[in-house]
Amino acid sequence: MTKIDTRGVKETAIPLDEVVYSLYQSQDKVYPRSVTGVFNNWRWAMVWLTQLFFYGVPWLEWGQRQAMLFDLEAKRFFIFGLVLNPQDLIYLTFLLIISALSLFLFTAIAGRLWCGYTCPQTVYTEIFLWIESKIEGDRAARMKLDQSAVSAKKISRKFLKHFVWITFALWTGFTFVGYFTPIRELFSSTLQFSLGPWETFWVCFYGFATYGNAGFMREQVCKYMCPYARFQSAMFDDDTLIVTYDEARGEPRGGRNKKSVEENAALGSCIDCSLCVQVCPTGIDIRKGLQYECIGCGACADVCDTVMDKMGFAPGLIKYSTENAMKNNWSRHHIIQRILRPRVLIYSTILTLLVVGFSVSLYFKPSFRVDVLRDRAVTSRISADNKLENVYRLKIMNNAEHAQTYQIKVLGDDAFEAEFNEANIKPISEAAHQITVAPGKNQSVVMEIKVPDGVLDRGSHPLMFQVKSLETQETTTEKSVFIITQ
Repeated sequence: MTKIDTRGVKETAIPLDEVVYSLYQSQDKVYPRSVTGVFNNWRWAMVWLTQLFFYGVPWLEWGQRQAMLFDLEAKRFFIFGLVLNPQDLIYLTFLLIISALSLFLFTAIAGRLWCGYTCPQTVYTEIFLWIESKIEGDRAARMKLDQSAVSAKKISRKFLKHFVWITFALWTGFTFVGYFTPIRELFSSTLQFSLGPWETFWVCFYGFATYGNAGFMREQVCKYMCPYARFQSAMFDDDTLIVTYDEARGEPRGGRNKKSVEENAALGSCIDCSLCVQVCPTGIDIRKGLQYECIGCGACADVCDTVMDKMGFAPGLIKYSTENAMKNNWSRHHIIQRILRPRVLIYSTILTLLVVGFSVSLYFKPSFRVDVLRDRAVTSRISADNKLENVYRLKIMNNAEHAQTYQIKVLGDDAFEAEFNEANIKPISEAAHQITVAPGKNQSVVMEIKVPDGVLDRGSHPLMFQVKSLETQETTTEKSVFIITQ
């Protein structure tokens, strides 16, 4: 169907049964209302705990170094008394697996506790909202300020807010870089305007990410960028604790009429004040049921309990509960009993085994490592003194933070003779030698093992290299073979 407009231009009409969908849904800005209550106190306790750790730990010292430092240039991670090298990558793998299983376990038990209380996005959004409320006022004042015309008051408050935001974000970026570059050196270089290009880039990059995510994107990160919201349902079941609205008690909702007692008696406990929507950091209505946007922070439960108290109603219209508990009207005791279900027990058992194994492995982590490589290019050869010899390369890795002296001894047939050609090897007997390795360094030495011709039969003969630290008395033994082909 076509038509001609008044200018004579042909237009094509869209059929009435076709619908055009936009790939981007425009949404109003969320103005979370401040709230007080038990869950809000827990949330701020976690804010203080996580931020005191994040901003404070880089300034702590352990011996003569920074207590926690991920030195990428030296390829060494320092975590208080623990020193990790590139060959200790297995510990990082263990840590990631433990973190993932912990997330699965906590989600199966109590939903999105991580998102609601300790996720960096939640923590920094809380901090930025607190700064915003102190400068621009409460929810109503912020909405009024944004809707007002441009004025000196509006510009000054907006400028001050963004100035504080940017300052805090840059300090956050500076602290983040301080985990990879010694923070005291970083601070001194910043004061002297001699910060390196890479340090400058990462301070600004991380600061900009904090400023953008916590100041502007906020709930959009949780809704659209975070993958956890999308696959959380795979870890939920009907016995998972989630923030729920007691529909049977709350409906039908409605405001109270002071003149009509009968009309009020026909209503549920919900007075339809919408405060639960106003305090929600993602702007959802929990009364519509479980939604993937809910981060489980409990703000709606806090404000609803406040309203119930003012109305003289029992608290708990919005609360942490489970789907089964709401359907079957279970008590709290029954809910706790259902925590120990097969999924939770499996997660707990695997997590416990991994944590114990990880802890034991770290406790018995040696202060040095030894690798023995036999020269495979020449199986055996005749030396200058007419003896059969095999050549081995020993690589000693000192993981300690101080120099260590190692005693190297060859164990095997009494006919074996050991020789080192390096100047830093000190012989202390026919079969034992000493070598000193600097902290955090690797030292490779070439060792020639000889036997008189005709003493041993043709074939392979086992031998061992025993390396002992004279400082820690730790001993490592590596197996190898002496091969005779002639």
